[in-house]
Amino acid sequence: MTASLNDPTIKMGDLVTAHPELVMILPRMGIALGFGDRSVADVCHRHGVDPDFFLLMCNVYCFAQYAPGREQILSTDMTCLVPYLRNSHDYYVHRQLPHIEHHLHRIAEHLPERVGMVLRRFFEVYRAEVLAHFGHEDNTVFRHIEALQTGQSDTTYCMSDFVKSHGNLEEKLGDLVQIIFKYLPESATGDDTVDVVYDILQLSTDLNRHSLVEEKVMVPYVMHLERSVK
Repeated sequence: MTASLNDPTIKMGDLVTAHPELVMILPRMGIALGFGDRSVADVCHRHGVDPDFFLLMCNVYCFAQYAPGREQILSTDMTCLVPYLRNSHDYYVHRQLPHIEHHLHRIAEHLPERVGMVLRRFFEVYRAEVLAHFGHEDNTVFRHIEALQTGQSDTTYCMSDFVKSHGNLEEKLGDLVQIIFKYLPESATGDDTVDVVYDILQLSTDLNRHSLVEEKVMVPYVMHLERSVK
């Protein structure tokens, strides 16, 4: 089915059925479910998304080893790149993190008070780190890209700075899961524990793919824009 990720004539429903993880990126593209028998190209055009850009995101999202070439990146309309990345941030901050926090607080009720406080504090520190990470990208990196896309020269920032400082948000999520595994008593049953572990693992995978988009698509694309403007 890998070849289908390069075929804009395939039915969108068939593509998502073969790769269910793509359900996660559809709303970030502004694409709603209910596309019937329409092709990828048709659905994308209806929502103002370049089909080549959509398929590029699908490949990076589905296959960790996928690395688009320079020509592919430069020949693709990247108008939707920053909106896609901003929408991803909004999903993590306003949907996924509050959902995980809700379950963590319910789990903490079954733990000794000290352990519950450690769990809550660990998550609070992680959330603050995520907000700082995304805030920098939203207010500095993405604005830099938007300026370059309109032909402006922006010397206040450069993509090499991003490469040097880009942190790993997934590692601490793994630590959070290990804290739950280590300290949760066997008597603490219920759906909250399973739900939060699943959500944390899913978020970790999603963040990893988000990082791959930034490293494999955003970085080379913006470096090209920086050279072009200069």
